[in-house]
Amino acid sequence: GKERKAEYFAQLTQLLQEYPKIFVVNVTMVGSKQVQNVRMQLRGKAELLFGKNTMIRKCLRDNVEQYPHLECLIPVIEGNSAFIFVKKDFDEVRAVIKQYYVGAAARAGVIAQCSVTIPAGVTTLQPTETSFFQALNISTKITKGAIEILNDIELIKEGRKVNPGEAALLQKLGIKPFTYGLDIMTVYDNGSCFDASVLDITDDDILKAFQSGINNIAALCLAAGYPTIASVTHSFLNGYKNVLAIALSTDYTYPLAQKIKDFLSDPEAMAAAAAASAAPAAGGAAPAAKAKEAEPEPEEEEEEDVDFDLFD
Repeated sequence: GKERKAEYFAQLTQLLQEYPKIFVVNVTMVGSKQVQNVRMQLRGKAELLFGKNTMIRKCLRDNVEQYPHLECLIPVIEGNSAFIFVKKDFDEVRAVIKQYYVGAAARAGVIAQCSVTIPAGVTTLQPTETSFFQALNISTKITKGAIEILNDIELIKEGRKVNPGEAALLQKLGIKPFTYGLDIMTVYDNGSCFDASVLDITDDDILKAFQSGINNIAALCLAAGYPTIASVTHSFLNGYKNVLAIALSTDYTYPLAQKIKDFLSDPEAMAAAAAASAAPAAGGAAPAAKAKEAEPEPEEEEEEDVDFDLFD
């Protein structure tokens, strides 16, 4: 026993030193066949390691003095957890993990990972099975020798424990509402631990957030009259607008301002510009109008003479 523990400690310590990226995954309700398939697909990309939480924590604590960046991993080791040591990109390993999620029936006492709704309609159950529906207060009727559910029923709510009656009913209906696989709980990257939801952030999301921050800085600097790199382009633009406004309202001019003055003093040019801007809108409306005109009016159906009297 001591030799095996020593071998495990040596293996875990080597992996912690070798790999800067780690997935801490929850393996609750995951079958051995799933684990085997994931392990095979991860060869050359990552290493999957299981172990007792107490042994993992002890190994981490023993190495914290030499590798202090491992300390953030200690609090996240709980439940049925395992390590995936990632060699390359997180997304590549994550895609393999998602590939081996499998559907599973609802078991009594399990926390529901999603809400389950049974749709209204005829089932394949015989009338002798109505006791299950009555126990769950589900309205039914018998249709052509089978039980019919009258209304959509939200049988299970997310985050609540599944009752034995609910699990039995779903099993009889052949419904497997849940999926189980290696669930990524925590991501470790070069000494930092963060939630797995961070992996869903794309480059576009980062750029949008960065651009929003720049816009806020520029607005603050403009309001405070404090020039910065973020606001300098807006300051130049606002200054040019002020100079142009002065030139248009006085006799002072310069080449670019003179073009605008000439344009404003020529009504025909202004009318031509207005007509040009209105042309696309009118062009789009014209085909619709022609199409509307082209539609033939429906002919009224002539009433046929009926050879009988209502009071005969």
